[in-house]
Formats: sequence, C-alpha cells, structure tokens
Amino acid sequence: MKKFRNLCRYTAILLICLLCLTPFLILLILSLNTPQRNFYEGNMLLPDFYFANFAVGWEKSNIGNAMVNSGIITVGSILLIVFLGAMAGFAIARFPIKMNRIFFSILLCCMMVPGIINTVPLYTLMIKLHAVNTLWGMACVCATLALPQAVFVFTGFIKALPKEVEEAAIIDGCSWTKTFWRIDFPLLKPSISAVVILNAFGIWNNYSQAVFFLQDSRKHNVPQALSVYFQQFAGAKWNLMAATAVIAIVPVIAAFLLFQKNLIKGLTDGALKG
Repeated sequence: MKKFRNLCRYTAILLICLLCLTPFLILLILSLNTPQRNFYEGNMLLPDFYFANFAVGWEKSNIGNAMVNSGIITVGSILLIVFLGAMAGFAIARFPIKMNRIFFSILLCCMMVPGIINTVPLYTLMIKLHAVNTLWGMACVCATLALPQAVFVFTGFIKALPKEVEEAAIIDGCSWTKTFWRIDFPLLKPSISAVVILNAFGIWNNYSQAVFFLQDSRKHNVPQALSVYFQQFAGAKWNLMAATAVIAIVPVIAAFLLFQKNLIKGLTDGALKG
C-alpha cells in the first residue's frame, strides 16, 4: 500500500512538472522550426532545428541592447534592495523601539498595496527628478517597490541570529555599524539569495512601470523590446518571435539555477525562525 501511495505521489509530481514545462517546450519547438512550417504539420514534437531564427531575432528585435538595459536596472535595484533592506532590517530587529515598530508596520502595509496604484504620483515625482527615460530612475522605482518585502525577510532572519556574538563585538570596542557590516551582514547570505531571487525576476520582467518611465526606445528593457518586436509581426512569424523569447529567458533561467540552492534555506531561516 505504501509503494502504491509513493507511486501515485511521484506520478502526480511528474504530471505537474510536465504540465508546467509544456509551454516552454512548445516555445522551444517553435523557435527551431523553419518559417515555412506550420506548427501542426508533421510531427509536432520534432522541430526542424533551424537555428537561423535566433540570429535573425537577435538582429531585428534589438534584444541585446534591451538585455543590457534590464541587466543594469536589475543589478542597480538589487544592490539598493540588499544594502538598504539589510540595514533597515538590522535596525528594526536589534532596536525594537516604538518608532521602528511603527515603521515596520507601515512597510508591512505597503506590501499589500499594488505598485501600479502609485504610478501617477510616482510619475509626477520622476518628472521633477528628471528621472524619466533613465536607467537609474527605473532602478530606484523597482527598488522602492521591493524594499518592504526585503526588510520583512531580513528582519526575520536577523532576529534568528544569536545576540551574543554582537554583544561580544560591542564589548571589544566595535560600534553597532561595524558590528553589522563585519558580523551580521556576512551571515545574511541565505536571506540575500532569497531576496535576490524573489525580486530579480520581477525586476527583469517589469513591464507595468517600464512602459511609463522608459518611453525612449533606446532605454527599453526586455519586456518592452519583445512587445514592440511582437507587434511588428502580429502573429505572422511565430518562429522568430519564439526564438527571441527563448533568448530573453536564458539569463533568467541561468540566474535561477545559480541561486536555487539558497532559496529555500533563505526563506525558511528568514521567515520561520523569525
């Protein structure tokens, strides 16, 4: 009976995985088909292995420049999120005064507000800061929207760390600032990995804010470049659109495979123990 339950469990897991991978498989097959072939012709699971689609898609879609823009925005946002979020989490976790508790409660409330609601007042502020159509402005927008969640994760993780090590450093003459950077921050690697994965994908694929703040075609990120490229064909050349989409998701998959080992550990240490 136990073997039967295990078999049913593994079968269900396999079916769920296949269901999730089906869109990516279809996308890959379409990207490898010749322009003349219809997806429903012949063996649908056997592509033509026509790799020229990737070269044409790369050249015509301007996806290379868009990936550079998305990379700059993502890296800049992540640096702001990690450093500002970690410092705020440390202050809230180690100095639970009334003001810090109120600040933390406000951040928790901000997590329940969709970012698109703030677009109009945020656009007005961006104009005054001359940050529209700038990569640094978009990075600041993405970091601001992601900071509440990052502070929540870092606060829970720091609360789980033993205070004795910090107290020993203070006795030896370290200030609270040096204690944070030399002792606590190096211990935040699991939670940093979790924060990076949870936010980097969303920032890389951000479209709702980018369409307002990055109107110049030279500043477009990956979703905007794909949207403009897809509108040119309007469903006429599925092979080129699929090839370009495959190119766009390769960095996301690579980043996920790089950080996946620390994702679960960071989330459990930061949320459950805290």
